[in-house]
Amino acid sequence: MQLVNQTWDLFKKEIVLEWRSKYAFNGVLLYVVSTVFICYIAFNLNPGFTGTSGYPIVWNVLFWIIMLFASVNAIAKSFMQESKGRLLYYYSIAGPQAIILSKTIYNVLLMSLLSLLALLAYRVFFVNTIGDPLFYFLTVLLGSLSFSTVFTMISAIASKAGNNGTLMAILSFPVIIPVILLLIRLSKNAMDGIDRSFSYGNFGVLLAINAIVIATSLLLFPYLWRD
Repeated sequence: MQLVNQTWDLFKKEIVLEWRSKYAFNGVLLYVVSTVFICYIAFNLNPGFTGTSGYPIVWNVLFWIIMLFASVNAIAKSFMQESKGRLLYYYSIAGPQAIILSKTIYNVLLMSLLSLLALLAYRVFFVNTIGDPLFYFLTVLLGSLSFSTVFTMISAIASKAGNNGTLMAILSFPVIIPVILLLIRLSKNAMDGIDRSFSYGNFGVLLAINAIVIATSLLLFPYLWRD
């Protein structure tokens, strides 16, 4: 019960700080919308390209590339922007599991909101027919969850190694690549309107990866926190 209360209090703190500054949300939202608009201009200025409406795989891959870099920009600073004084204060009032859980939940909420806004912007600028909109929507939410859990854990590790951005890129690469491949496959099946039963296996693999990452974070972060 104490873990739940501490996690909830820290989560509310993250919401209040973001609401005051709106740094992460506004910055990443600007990046997403501007990137989508630049892609739209680039495709329409090319006389030999009829737009992404005839190329669903291009539409799909571009969306996940944009969301991947948006995730890095939004989540990478989860721990890196925390001062030593604030971390020491956290150490005195809460346990390590509550801290990593509150960061993860906040990042999941942030990325889910940004993903939905990005999908809306994509639908405004590009015309594309999604065969199974509900399953594509669920895939986008699962992608937000996957990006949040992976990059939150890696950000925590990198923050204890001198805020080394290179280390974060190296550690996240072997985890995020299979996640991206699974997300592209799932979303492509949803765009083509393929029966959902063919995607349940990949869906389960992604959920398992998220469960493993969260469990690893809860086990590993206390040792990092003591350092």
